[in-house]
Amino acid sequence: MNDLAVIIKRFDSPDEIANFDKGMFETVKINNMVIGRATYEPGWKWSTHVGALINKKYCDVEHLGLVVSGNATAASPGGKVTMLTPGDIFYVSKEPHDSWVVGDEPYVSIHFLGAEKYTK
Repeated sequence: MNDLAVIIKRFDSPDEIANFDKGMFETVKINNMVIGRATYEPGWKWSTHVGALINKKYCDVEHLGLVVSGNATAASPGGKVTMLTPGDIFYVSKEPHDSWVVGDEPYVSIHFLGAEKYTK
C-alpha cells in the first residue's frame, strides 16, 4: 500500500518573487506545476512595468487564471479590450497583448498557466 502524497504551499512563503514598480508576481512550485499570484497597484500596466524591464512591447505568455479582486484588462494591439473582474476565470492566448489595472483598487489574480514564463 502506498502512502498518500500531499504537498501544501502558501503564497505567504512563495518560492520566487518578481518585484517591479507598482506590483509583484509571486510563484509557488508544486510537483511539476508553477502557480502564480499577481498583485498590481492602480496605475500598473504590463508594457510599462514588466515589458520595459525585459525589452518586450507586449506580453506573449498564455494565461489561465482567476481574478481574486480588483479590475484589469486584456488588450490586443488591434484595440480589442476585455475587462477582467472579480470571480472571472480567464484564458488569454499567447498572441501579443497588454494589460493594465482599471480603477483605484489593487488587482489580484491567480495564474494556473503561464506563471513560469510571465516575467521572463
